[in-house]
Amino acid sequence: MRVAPRLLAVAAGAAMALGHAPFGLPAATLAALAAALLLLDRAVPGAEGAGADTTCPGLRRAAFTGWACGLGYFAVTLHWIVEPFLVDIARHGWMAPFALVLMAGGLALFWAAGFAAAVWLVPASGWRRGAALAVTLTLAEMLRAVLFTGFPWGLIGSVWVDTPLRLWTAWIGPHGLGALTVLLAASLGAALRPGAPRRGVWAAGTGAAFAAALLAGTVAQRAAPTVQDAARPVIRLVQPNAAQHLKWRRDMIPVFWNRALDLTRAPAAPGAQTPALVVWPEVSLYYLLGTAPEQDAAIAAAAGGVPVIVGAQRFDGPDLRNALAVIGPGGRIGQVYDKFHLVPFGEYFPGGALAAWLGLEGLATDYLGGFTPGPGPTLIDLTAAGLGRALPLICYEVIFPRHAAAPPGGPRPDWILQITNDAWFGRFAGPQQHLAQARMRATEQGLPLVRAANTGISAMIDPVGRVTGALALGTAGALDRALPAPLPPTPFALVGNVPLLAAAALVLAGLLRARRRALGS
Repeated sequence: MRVAPRLLAVAAGAAMALGHAPFGLPAATLAALAAALLLLDRAVPGAEGAGADTTCPGLRRAAFTGWACGLGYFAVTLHWIVEPFLVDIARHGWMAPFALVLMAGGLALFWAAGFAAAVWLVPASGWRRGAALAVTLTLAEMLRAVLFTGFPWGLIGSVWVDTPLRLWTAWIGPHGLGALTVLLAASLGAALRPGAPRRGVWAAGTGAAFAAALLAGTVAQRAAPTVQDAARPVIRLVQPNAAQHLKWRRDMIPVFWNRALDLTRAPAAPGAQTPALVVWPEVSLYYLLGTAPEQDAAIAAAAGGVPVIVGAQRFDGPDLRNALAVIGPGGRIGQVYDKFHLVPFGEYFPGGALAAWLGLEGLATDYLGGFTPGPGPTLIDLTAAGLGRALPLICYEVIFPRHAAAPPGGPRPDWILQITNDAWFGRFAGPQQHLAQARMRATEQGLPLVRAANTGISAMIDPVGRVTGALALGTAGALDRALPAPLPPTPFALVGNVPLLAAAALVLAGLLRARRRALGS
């Protein structure tokens, strides 16, 4: 494969990433995906019958095309990954470029597998190969979401978060929306392919399919209940805006602490409903949970008797936990939830006893050591405050579609609660993409999502993914918003990815049968 096609494949992948925040150009994703398919056909033209190129060199060219596209895509989408290493630049700054290159190159291997598998299934270039890629790349992305603890950040389907197409995730999930996107790109590629027959038909079909999908999403969004309801309880989100490099400085701790208390005790707007709950962000206590009862009492007093949910560190025996706790009247500590899906290299260092022996603990940990995962998902019962049951998620956990579902064997939550400290992600792409993923989780489950972020973006999100109120990134403030009512369980909430996997199995069976016929076996 010559240098120019390689660079074009990287450029196509980079253009795909422009669909994500902060750029928000999903049309660029669609066009770049179509270009990537044309590049794949150019790299491995293929032909029907015995001359089809499914040799090792052909599959290597396909894999490299996919890897190059993935490299460009993940390098642009995840460029914010360098930000955590710049918080303490003297100690960790040298790691930043290696982190981005290794992350982008490693995740691109999933795309390499998806592209190579598509060519193996459909040796001949054309629309059917694009349909095969919709299946193989989707399966590769599903593996990316679970292997090595999983990292489903930047799923292709999430580029539609600011459009009504987002509503399709309530039916087919985020991976299904990604497959739909690849299918649309394959149809667009067929319309753009030089010399291809019926180009006008493909162009008209692509436009009609896109318009139908958009119309269905628009109808679903407009049919959703109104985003504001005066009868619903109000939740206050506190955003102290504690920059990560200042957060633990001794002279700044009281500044951020008093700011959070002041925002908690601030009166509601004239004529507005008094909040029924106050939510602070992740690790918002400067002390270990349960070690400073007078400070807990100060939080309760500032809230005027309503419960306050805080993020904190705590010891559970010898284990350090990243926790969420409910502080009630008088400072009494109520229900506690411990984060169970920790960030590799951030909150702990993979390697178990060997990593501990080497003193490797993760970027987001301090002298206390690395975190230990909690026992698993649970619900926080806030019925006494008129708020039903909340499913708590801490920071990174919201990027996993499976974590937003009801805990196994338990009742369905009434809403989802995310507390996070996005100060680690900088003030550009990372926090905006994190918010976009929270919106997708709300849409998939048909549940409102409440999001309190240290430096932003704190937001109230309704059950179809609309933001009903938000605090701007990099500002301090308090946001009072009514908690939207949940919708009935969505099809995706009920059956998850089972229909998508069944459809993928049927398509794969058909492609395998067609491949055997094409190769004369």
